[in-house]
Amino acid sequence: MAPRCWRWWPWSAWRRARPPPAGSTPSFRQQFSTQEQPPQICVVGSGPAGFYTAQHLLKHHPRAHVDIYEKQLVPFGLVRFGVAPDHPEVKNVINTFTQTARSGRCAFRGNVVVGRDVAVPELQAAYHAVVLSYGAEDHRALEIPGEELPGVFSARAFVGWYNGLPENRELAPDLSCDTAVILGQGNVALDVARILLTPPEYLEKTDITEAALGVLRQSRVKTVWIVGRRGPLQVAFTIKELREMIQLPGTRPILDPTDFLGLQDRIKEVPRPRKRLTELLLRTATERPGAEEAARQASASRTWGLRFFRSPQQVLPSPDGRRVAGIRLAVTRLESPLQGVGEAARAVPTGDSEDLPCGLVLSSVGYKSRPIDPSVPFDSKHGVIPNMEGRVIDVPGVRPVSFSDWEKLDAEEVSRGKGAGKPREKLLDPQEMLRLLGR
Repeated sequence: MAPRCWRWWPWSAWRRARPPPAGSTPSFRQQFSTQEQPPQICVVGSGPAGFYTAQHLLKHHPRAHVDIYEKQLVPFGLVRFGVAPDHPEVKNVINTFTQTARSGRCAFRGNVVVGRDVAVPELQAAYHAVVLSYGAEDHRALEIPGEELPGVFSARAFVGWYNGLPENRELAPDLSCDTAVILGQGNVALDVARILLTPPEYLEKTDITEAALGVLRQSRVKTVWIVGRRGPLQVAFTIKELREMIQLPGTRPILDPTDFLGLQDRIKEVPRPRKRLTELLLRTATERPGAEEAARQASASRTWGLRFFRSPQQVLPSPDGRRVAGIRLAVTRLESPLQGVGEAARAVPTGDSEDLPCGLVLSSVGYKSRPIDPSVPFDSKHGVIPNMEGRVIDVPGVRPVSFSDWEKLDAEEVSRGKGAGKPREKLLDPQEMLRLLGR
């Protein structure tokens, strides 16, 4: 076990704070009323969520002290390891986080793995509150044949590789192919596409790792397809990232105008940000560019495109079975009461499929968390810690029923009895009673 570098207080050091009732968020003033001991808070994870939590605690509770635990030797999480190197303005938030970390009431505890070096129950015994903000470290698997082939990577690992995440430093993707396919149509997918297609000289003055820059200088990737199972109205990327792709030096976009048929009428009622994004897609797909833009596109040596209504079925191997040769995509259609407008639209297979040749597949279909400690409940199906408004639920232990809880049950019994002309209809099932109390 690594040396423990945190303060330790015995159980009797303070009055332990009672957990707030479900649906309420009591202030620290309510929970910590003693004058002897300021509230001591533990934050697990030093990414944006962890630092913003610490920042607000220190601002609104002048006597609070916050310790931030981080498994890496360095702070800032996704700001350091997730933000694209050509987006330095986004990383400026590090300046604010640095001021928080330098506060006399905040301490950074790097190189400590919670769940291995120290257990969560130990932290609970030493702090008034423990905040878990350690992020989503795993990618969601495609769960299709061929996913294990060389040349298939998660976008998360690829981003970690070019951003210098220690666990991904040996990734060494082979970029000797001419076509790459990215599965997923969010901002991370566009970040990856942009890094693959940006001329290396544009990245030289960024904080991209030298090892990644060397591989990108040798890259032979000329075409990147960004594939989504739904349509233009359901893309998850934002207009800023789309504009960057459209204006990317040395590239031209490829969009199929038939994917946008009838879309002009359907976007009239959608929220303004979605409308502006879709209108930009429409213009790019259907309008003839001006003379200057047409000349720029004509001289482009690389292309990128959005493929809609396609869902991955199988990664296809090369004849020798040693690497990726293509991907089989199921053709989909949208099924929704709103005819495909909005997030409720579901992609369902039509029964048709197509094969798309490529030498590199990057999966960007979402992240999920890992369990941090056996003592902390974890929903493995959804990859999250069960919570109610941020408060961890389903924690083993004694949860007594208060008199105010009884009054809720009493009101329910009286309400049920009223319809039958009775003073009450008694609740008989303890599990039903707990559900009524939100437990």
